[in-house]
Amino acid sequence: MNGFLFDENLPARIQFIPSSPITHVSVLGISPTDTEIWQYAKDRNLVLVTKDADFSDRLMLDPAPPTVVHLRFGNMRKREFHQFLASVWPQIEALIANYKLIIADFTKMWYE
Repeated sequence: MNGFLFDENLPARIQFIPSSPITHVSVLGISPTDTEIWQYAKDRNLVLVTKDADFSDRLMLDPAPPTVVHLRFGNMRKREFHQFLASVWPQIEALIANYKLIIADFTKMWYE
């Protein structure tokens, strides 16, 4: 693994330091296709980090897919997003070595 490729639905800058460098898909130009993003990650041995479920589905069709981290949660404020990602990132990095798909799900429970 040579680093992480953050999809266009994620910020280009994060507020913590991962173990490997992060590249944002904006390096591919304006609105790259899913196929271009997938191939870029695959060719460079990057872990694809996305909120797009299409990449999780694509894993089943590719005999040698890149690793995908699927962040499954709705819109949230930037601060909350960075806090959540920083809190789960060590676990995500630990799982990357053994799994091709990691799903991080964010849920809040409210009680009255």
